[in-house]
Amino acid sequence: MKLIDLITIISFLTLFTGIVTLVDMLLIYFTKPKHALKKTNVLLDYSRSLFPVFLIVLIIRSFICQPYHVPSESLEPTVMPGDFLLATQYDYGLKLPLWNKTLIPIGHPERGQIAIFNDPVNPTQLTLVKRVIGVPGDHISYINKVLYINGKAAKQTFIKNTNEVFADGHTRAVKEYKENLDGVKHLIIVNPDAAAINFKDIVVPKDKYFMMGDNRDDSNDSRYWGFAPINYFSGHVRFIWLNATLSPFHIEWNRIGNRLQLHS
Repeated sequence: MKLIDLITIISFLTLFTGIVTLVDMLLIYFTKPKHALKKTNVLLDYSRSLFPVFLIVLIIRSFICQPYHVPSESLEPTVMPGDFLLATQYDYGLKLPLWNKTLIPIGHPERGQIAIFNDPVNPTQLTLVKRVIGVPGDHISYINKVLYINGKAAKQTFIKNTNEVFADGHTRAVKEYKENLDGVKHLIIVNPDAAAINFKDIVVPKDKYFMMGDNRDDSNDSRYWGFAPINYFSGHVRFIWLNATLSPFHIEWNRIGNRLQLHS
C-alpha cells in the first residue's frame, strides 16, 4: 500500500522552506537588512530551521534507503505480515524525486532479489514487494507449481509441513520447500489444495521483469498482471528492521535485524 506519497510531501516541504529561506537571503544580499523579512517572522524561523532537516531526509529517502511495511502474506515464509523492511534505493539507479527519472544508472534488478516497485496495474496508488524471478530475455515456465528458468527446473527440496500466517492472525496448513532459483536458494510455501496456474515459455521483454511472491498460492504477481517495467523499481530490500502488530500490540523480537540475503 502507498501512503500519500511520503516523498511527495517531503519534496514540497523542502521546496517551500527552501524558497522562503532563499528569498530572505536574497533580500538581505541585494537590499538593506531592514528590508529583509523580519527575523521574528514565525514562517521564516521555521523555514530556516526545518529546510536542512527536510533536505537531508529527502536525500536519504530518494537516493539512499526507504522503509516499507508489509501488509500481506505474499512473501511468506521469507517476509511475514507486520515486517518493516529497509530497502536501498541506489541499487537500481539514482532517480529524480517525484518524476522517478533515472539520473545515474547504477544497477538493475537481479534474479532472486526482493524488490520494491510500483504496481503495474495501479502505479500511482500501490507499491508492491516481490521476488525477481525473470530478467529480460529469460524464458519462464510454471508447471505443476515448479518454476523453469530457460528450460532448467528450479529444484524444490521439502523442508516441513507448516502454517501460512495471515495478517489477522489465523493460519492455514501449507508445505515449506527450499527452492534453488538458478543458484539462488530461498524458502517458499505451497498450498497443496490450491490449483496450479500453469504456463509455458513466457519470454521476459527488454527492460521488464517477471515477479512472484514466495507464497506461491497466495500472491498477486506477474502471473496475473504481467511484467514490471524497470522504471517502476524503487528499492532492493536488505533486511527487517522491525516486526510489530497494533491489535493486539506485539513485537516479534527474533525477526528484528534479519538480513534478506541471497544464498547461492
